[in-house]
Amino acid sequence: MKTPSVTPFTLIAAACIALASAPAQADTGKLLLTGGVSTVEGAAGGGLTPWAVIGSNATAGEIGGSAYLTTVGTKDYGLNLYGAAIGIHDRYELSLARQDFNTRATGTALGLPGLHLKQSILGAKVRVAGDAVLDSDSPMPQIAVGVQFKSLASTGLDATLDALGAKRRGVDVYASATKLLLGQGLLLNATLRATKANQNGLLGYGATLGGNEDSYRLQPEFSAAYLVSKNVAVGAEYRFMRNRLEAAGRAAGLGGGLRASDWKDVFIAWAPSKNFSVTLAYVDLGVIVPATTASRRQTGYYLSAQAAF
Repeated sequence: MKTPSVTPFTLIAAACIALASAPAQADTGKLLLTGGVSTVEGAAGGGLTPWAVIGSNATAGEIGGSAYLTTVGTKDYGLNLYGAAIGIHDRYELSLARQDFNTRATGTALGLPGLHLKQSILGAKVRVAGDAVLDSDSPMPQIAVGVQFKSLASTGLDATLDALGAKRRGVDVYASATKLLLGQGLLLNATLRATKANQNGLLGYGATLGGNEDSYRLQPEFSAAYLVSKNVAVGAEYRFMRNRLEAAGRAAGLGGGLRASDWKDVFIAWAPSKNFSVTLAYVDLGVIVPATTASRRQTGYYLSAQAAF
């Protein structure tokens, strides 16, 4: 009899279910929204960029978990995501995210109608200094470092990525500093990411065509959030995106058809309880494969629901 396969997501999801009844689960939990929400890559933070906070409601000595569903819609594309994370002792975080990017008319223009780009992201984060809440009255931020292992599933686009010299697997490494000013109801975050990813990895990693150097680039990311009330926060994010794929596209005779732009959003997050939150945002993902979209900026909505304990 064939043994059923066990995926990383299955393991994390099973662990989250088990933690719901474990003695060490978070009964007290963090202040509302101070653990962030789930990013598009699964790590705790804002919608687009990770923060130094550790996901779930677990505090020191506790273990907690979270799971989320997210959908993003822009003028020419759609993106659905889901994932889960485990927070351990408010110091360690393990996460897994699945991304399903619907190329819509772009896939058709490329001769690949119905093309979906699917990516899995396994992440780990560790808090190395500071405590966002306990150090809220001092200049010290909470600092964390993280790593994300990304894998893009095989599609009809493989030959194109190979021709551009782009790989289907990559690793991002980042450091985040988060400062919570409780008295002012303000959270500030800065992240510095070392990456080879094109459009977050949905168009592969690196691009050597035309003599491009296949090296890491440092990309900054910024977030700010204001607590309107104890369970509502509003804010904005800005994420600088790597644009090495454009040069490879020019070498392939595509002009600026593979140009990438920075990502940004304006969001509102609402936590009706300590175990549930909803985030709604207006997103601007810049241009994505402008050769097939008449260089339209990909603006639209972001909606995410997260359960945490």
